[in-house]
Amino acid sequence: MDEYAILNKRAWEYRAYEFWTMRDGSPSENAAKIKQNPKACLKNHQKYFNDIDGIKIANPCGSNGRKAIPLALMGADVTVFDISEENKQYAMELAQSASVAIQYIVCDCYKIDLNTYNSYFDIAYLEGGILHYFHDINRFAKILYQIIKPNGKLILSDFHPFRKIVSIGQAGKNAEVTNGDYFDCKVYSGSVAYENYFPQEEQPDFPNCSLRFYTLSEIMNAFINQGFIIKEFNEHPNWDNPKLPGEFTIYAEK
Repeated sequence: MDEYAILNKRAWEYRAYEFWTMRDGSPSENAAKIKQNPKACLKNHQKYFNDIDGIKIANPCGSNGRKAIPLALMGADVTVFDISEENKQYAMELAQSASVAIQYIVCDCYKIDLNTYNSYFDIAYLEGGILHYFHDINRFAKILYQIIKPNGKLILSDFHPFRKIVSIGQAGKNAEVTNGDYFDCKVYSGSVAYENYFPQEEQPDFPNCSLRFYTLSEIMNAFINQGFIIKEFNEHPNWDNPKLPGEFTIYAEK
């Protein structure tokens, strides 16, 4: 495991289960909410997930199962790849409470077992702001291309790179380290995403993550150069200021 992955693993295994419970409720409470309308939990991405019964879906960096469980309730065969044991604990309890089964593999996503998962998945679905945890986006894009079947789909949603120059709300907290330089390509030490949900006096105890912020062209070209055919690119408003971009979604085919 790369040194920065070790740092990110350490950060995401520090009180993550406690955070998910604090934010989303206990796994049983959260499962009850998800079961009311699983598809609605996919938000901007609902249109990509019609008729998914039996479809194999990879959910790299799937975190606490917030998308994996709705997809499983809709009939998909979901495999999460994530670096955090605490995320897995919450996700597996969430799955049990929702009466569905998912696979959850704790690993560095660079180390996904290609002997098992080469050209295995119909869809790879990534969301929630994860690209900045990977220092080599081209290497990551290659892994995603390899695990998807021919004619398979990629749905990738992430924080908009506009945050590199304007820090907005939770998603933009760590953008301040780039000093407003959109083309900055340095690696930074930054706070884990949920640190500021805890009392200020406890925040110094949280391990930092190792982060690399990308431009939009770096992201697009990484996937184009691996062979993905981009069919749609959509931008979504920021939650705190809808006049500015907050997230984007790439829909692509292999």
